Amino acid sequence: MGMARTVAAVFGVIYLVAGLGGFVLDSPIFGLFEVNTLHNIVHILLGVILLYGATTTALAITTTRGVGAVLVLLGILGIPFPEGFDLVPLGGNDIWLHLVTGAILLATGFMGGAEPSAA
Repeated sequence: MGMARTVAAVFGVIYLVAGLGGFVLDSPIFGLFEVNTLHNIVHILLGVILLYGATTTALAITTTRGVGAVLVLLGILGIPFPEGFDLVPLGGNDIWLHLVTGAILLATGFMGGAEPSAA
């Protein structure tokens, strides 16, 4: 399995577990990350998208780029709008988490484009 597929699978599981964990814990995750119902649903959807993306190299490249871009955008939006327009918490520790995971996914997606295709 190529790097893009592996990263998509790993981050897919992480986001899926974080989304489900937000519902189970019903409190800030690890006391660091504010969550609400919509935030949990978004994390679950991102996890599912990434896990689906991990099924082929081409999908992994597309989904790591797409989800990475969304996460970087959310990280940037969290700076001036920490309350996330009263929809989802985007401030605090979510800023660096979204920026870092988004950057990793973006980098993987663009590096993954150079992978040789399977014969």
